[in-house]
Amino acid sequence: MKYVIIGNSAAGVGAVEGIRQIDIFGEIVIITNESHHTYSRPLISYFLFGKTTEEQMRYRGDSFYAENHCTLIQGTVTEVNAKTKQVYLSNGNQISFDKLLVATGSTAFVPPFEGLDLVDHKYTFMSFDDAQKLNNVLSQNKQVLIVGAGLIGLKCAEGILKRVAHVTVLDLAPKILSSILDDDSAKLVQFHLENMGLSFRLSCSVKRFEYNTAILDNGDRIPFDVLVLAVGVRPNTGLLKEVAQIDRGIFINEKSETTTPDIYAAGDCTQTFDVSSGQNKIMALLPNAYIQGECAGINMAGGKKSFDKAIPMNAIGFFGLHIITAGSYNGDAYTENKNGNYKRLFYSENKLNGYILVGNVEKAGIYTSLIRERTPLDTIDFVLVCEKPGLMAFTKNVRMVKLGGEKIK
Repeated sequence: MKYVIIGNSAAGVGAVEGIRQIDIFGEIVIITNESHHTYSRPLISYFLFGKTTEEQMRYRGDSFYAENHCTLIQGTVTEVNAKTKQVYLSNGNQISFDKLLVATGSTAFVPPFEGLDLVDHKYTFMSFDDAQKLNNVLSQNKQVLIVGAGLIGLKCAEGILKRVAHVTVLDLAPKILSSILDDDSAKLVQFHLENMGLSFRLSCSVKRFEYNTAILDNGDRIPFDVLVLAVGVRPNTGLLKEVAQIDRGIFINEKSETTTPDIYAAGDCTQTFDVSSGQNKIMALLPNAYIQGECAGINMAGGKKSFDKAIPMNAIGFFGLHIITAGSYNGDAYTENKNGNYKRLFYSENKLNGYILVGNVEKAGIYTSLIRERTPLDTIDFVLVCEKPGLMAFTKNVRMVKLGGEKIK
C-alpha cells in the first residue's frame, strides 16, 4: 500500500502515526511546500518574542520521518487526478497513490487594498517563513501597523510589542477577537492588552495606502514602518476542486473521508460536523487537525476509527492572561464577571452548547467534556458546575467513567 500525504503539519503527522498503528510496512510519502521540519504553527509568535527557538518549535523529534519510514518531498502539488490516482507537482514530477490525504491547511487572505503594492515592508503571519521575514525587519525604532484584531493579529502583536517602538492594531469590527468573544470579555482582554502597551483602532478600515501611511475610511492617517496583514484566512481547497465536495472547506465525514473513494482530508482545509451547533463548519484548531489526521491514517490503512465530537475551540494567552472558548454561543447564559475573571456558559434544551473563559481557565476541561458528550444537564448538578466546576458535580458512576474506572451501566 502506498500512502501519499500532502501537508507536513499536525494533520499530516497525525496521519503518519495513524497509518503506522495499523500498517508498519506500507510506503508513506509526505509532500510539503515548506523547507522546515514539522513545527507547531501556534508557536511562531513565541519565536518572535524570544521565548522559543526553531528547534524547540518542532512538532516531532528529529528522527520522526526515519522512525516512521517516510519519504519527505519538498514541492508544490498542482493537481490531483482521482481516476489515475496520481498527484502532479509543479516541477513536472508525478507521484502515484493508493490512498491520499489532503492536509493543505489555510492561507492568509490579503484584501486588494489600493496602494498596497507600494508598501515597502508588508507581511502576513501564518507560517514560520512569515515569522522569519518579519523578524529580520524588527527594531526598537519601528512603528508597526497590524490590520486585523483576531487571533493571528493579536498573537503577532504580542510577539513583537517589546521589540519595536509601537504597535497599532486596526479592525473593522467594534471589538477585538470578534469571532470568539462577546462584548464584555472583549473589553476585559482589550483593557489588559492596552495596559501592556498596544493601541487599537476599531470600527474603522483602511481605504488605501500611500506608501507607508494608511488612510482610513474616516480620513485619519496612520504612519508605519512595518505592515502586518492579519485580516483572515482561506482554506486551501483548490486541489480537490473538481474531485470532492467543497463548500468553504473540503467536506469530510467522521472517518475523515471526502466524497471521493480513497481520498481523505484533515485539518484547517476541511469542513466537518460541529456537535455543539449541529452545523457543518470549518474548525481550524490544532487538536482537531491532529485527531482528524490520525483518524484518516487509521482508516486509510484499513483500520476503523471515527471522530464525531469535533467542536470549535480556542486556547490562547496574551501576556499571561489566559482565554479558552469552545462550542457555539446560543441559548440562555450563565455569566460571572469579577476580579479580572470572566465566565459565560451557553445552554439550551438540557445541553451545554459553549463557553467563554477569561483569566481562570483551570476547569475548562469539564465544560468541554459536557459539550462534546452532549451530556444531559439534568443528570448532573448544573448549578454547582456553573459556579465550581469539578467531578463532584457528577454522579458517582459518571465520576468513575471520567476517571477511567468503569463503563456507564
